[in-house]
Amino acid sequence: MELRGKLALVTGGSDGIGREIALQLQGAGADVIVTGRSAEKLQAMASLGFGAIAGDLSTAVGLKAVVAGVAGKPIALLVNNAGVGAMDHSVEDGATLATAETCLRTNLDAPITLCTHLLPTLKAQEEAAIVNVTSGLAITPCGSGAVYCATKAGLRAYTQALRYVLKDSNVRVVEALPPVVETNMTARRDGKKMSAHDCAAEIVRGIRTGKVEINVGMVKILQIVHSISPALARRIMIKF
Repeated sequence: MELRGKLALVTGGSDGIGREIALQLQGAGADVIVTGRSAEKLQAMASLGFGAIAGDLSTAVGLKAVVAGVAGKPIALLVNNAGVGAMDHSVEDGATLATAETCLRTNLDAPITLCTHLLPTLKAQEEAAIVNVTSGLAITPCGSGAVYCATKAGLRAYTQALRYVLKDSNVRVVEALPPVVETNMTARRDGKKMSAHDCAAEIVRGIRTGKVEINVGMVKILQIVHSISPALARRIMIKF
């Protein structure tokens, strides 16, 4: 995909992987609008030449704000990057259930809603793409984040089905599967983490070169293991 001159919308684009994707798309000549929840971070992005829309994608109000904010704009690239984690505790814990609901709405409902609303606009462009950022955990889950894994697996299934539906259109449907990346969401996790910059670089490279599935970093190895033995991949990852 030729990025120069294209208008992109990157959700969760004021921090973490999304911020790096936005910066690198801008560096490739795209005009970029980002969404986020932090007014301070959005202001910082606006000062760098980005369009900025405030909206919590876990809420109907936030989703409406984003849809309204891009109404009439020739969006050619939609990057559904915004995501939150939900670590599991007791199912009787009200706070945990509230966190799970936020995770479901942000990670799964919001991308589906934005794809639905923006498809007419995307189809009106000469060349367009949807990039749904899932996770290596969409391939096989870990035991420490069942809700998060479920949302990413659900988005993976939606992406694959949407790709088939749009196969004869001008809209390419892409899935990007990052490994564990150094972000605020993973701050409490130990172990090796990929930098957000390097993760974004692989995703943007995949967009530019026409990939429909972008396995990032260690996810390449996970995909190989899973292709040989899904059961082995599950046994390894469930303990993660």
